[in-house]
Amino acid sequence: MKLYFTPGTCALACHIALYETGAPFSAERVDLRTKTTADGADYRKINPKGSVPALEISPGVVLTEGVAIMQYAADSVGGAGIAPATGTLERARMQEAMNFISGELHKTGYGPLFRPGQTDEARQAQLALIDGKLGWIEGLLSDGRDYLVTSGYTLADGYLFTITGWSKGFGHDLSRYPGIVALRQRVAARPAVQAAMRAEGML
Repeated sequence: MKLYFTPGTCALACHIALYETGAPFSAERVDLRTKTTADGADYRKINPKGSVPALEISPGVVLTEGVAIMQYAADSVGGAGIAPATGTLERARMQEAMNFISGELHKTGYGPLFRPGQTDEARQAQLALIDGKLGWIEGLLSDGRDYLVTSGYTLADGYLFTITGWSKGFGHDLSRYPGIVALRQRVAARPAVQAAMRAEGML
């Protein structure tokens, strides 16, 4: 398997998931500006969407979209205990959290902040929107649980860690969310997370 990634993007969550499985894989960096891989190949021939991440499972078999890649890693590559069993309420709770992170935090929350030419007023409004979304997650953690799902660490936590990591670059203070800050610290200490961040040049 080969993961195509760009440092600083949501692909980190997939990188983390793959390291968590312990299964062998390689990773190749993608330049999103030129749509080329590290070896100079046209990335759009691998993933016509032109976005990362993408997982080449075998020659010519490519899976895209981070949430799909993470769950494939958990279900088909190696158990590793990073996703509850299919058909359980805990699995549905993990998917609930991942869908919220993907749609509400990732795409409509932080996503617009990456667009050039945004006014300060628009930026502040977007950060306020993010705060509202993070408030829901903080509420999940208010019962003293360590992770988003009561059964323990799952893919959703690695995904949340990745997306909320963007706050610092936008001058967004997470300290008002002690539950999220504590969760981030727990996730950051995981060997798979450290391995993924080193592989992407983030440590």
